[in-house]
Amino acid sequence: MLRRWIVRIGPALGLIAIIVVFSLITDAPGRYLSAFNLRIVLSQTVITAIGAIGMTMIIVSGGIDLSVGATIALTGVITALGIGAGWPPSLAVLAAIVTGGFIGVFNGAMITTLRVVPFIVTLGMLGIARGVAKWLAHEQTVNAPASWVNDLLVTFPKPAWLVLPIGVWTALLLAGLAALVLSRTVFGRRVFALGSNEAAARACGVNTGRLRIAIYGIAGCLFGLTGVMQMSRLRQGDPTVANGAELDIIAAVVIGGGSLSGGEGSIAGSIIGALIMAFLRNGCQQMGWPNYIQEIIIGVIIVLAVALDRARATWAERSAAAVLASEA
Repeated sequence: MLRRWIVRIGPALGLIAIIVVFSLITDAPGRYLSAFNLRIVLSQTVITAIGAIGMTMIIVSGGIDLSVGATIALTGVITALGIGAGWPPSLAVLAAIVTGGFIGVFNGAMITTLRVVPFIVTLGMLGIARGVAKWLAHEQTVNAPASWVNDLLVTFPKPAWLVLPIGVWTALLLAGLAALVLSRTVFGRRVFALGSNEAAARACGVNTGRLRIAIYGIAGCLFGLTGVMQMSRLRQGDPTVANGAELDIIAAVVIGGGSLSGGEGSIAGSIIGALIMAFLRNGCQQMGWPNYIQEIIIGVIIVLAVALDRARATWAERSAAAVLASEA
């Protein structure tokens, strides 16, 4: 019970520790903890957070998706092209989300029908989606006319009573909905069952193939929305953007308590993991540290998170062995 409690509150304690450390070592603690900087951090968290919601479902089910960054680039380009072609902004956003969903369904179908490991399938999709994005954009950025899409991540939203950017509220709404689905619905229980023991889930009558396709499809829609948010931040579609975004998103899930072995994870933990990444990057920028220092720190955190994941698995195996020994 103590170990489970530590695992649950660990990400929150890590977030608090990072905020306290940077507030103490920065030259202007008041600026780091100011409401203005908090808005900036939350805006920066949106892209990783929405991506982490989808990735949480995939990782809990025992899968992985390495094509997230390329999907973000592609759907951002599609959004910009649609708005530039005179489409209603809502239609351009819908096209991006549907494209992300199609990529996810394709990934899930290939994993299911060809019985290829998710790592290989999504690695291939990474190249395909990135190449299509460059083709559609003619290997250059795509500027889009001003629309409400550009205002999704502005620091000071309009109307002012929103306080936080629309993108932040969207991420929070999606996080609450996803948490409810995973914890309170049959679909959510089946996702955890698939990641814990696929053979047992199949024996209980779960159509694991269809379930996996649905999981990747839903996650793909979320990745498509992430691309819209990326386009909103840049105010243009860039086919080269989001290189390595999948690492940040996967790291956020693992830092938040998700297990790469499947069967474990939570939306709340993943959101906290995304906040840890955002506060860490923001603190490094406040300190004026070069980008390579930030990358080294992020890399160390990823390694530590994976090590913690393996430690959790070892604890679980020892606990199970102890229970079996006591029963014998």
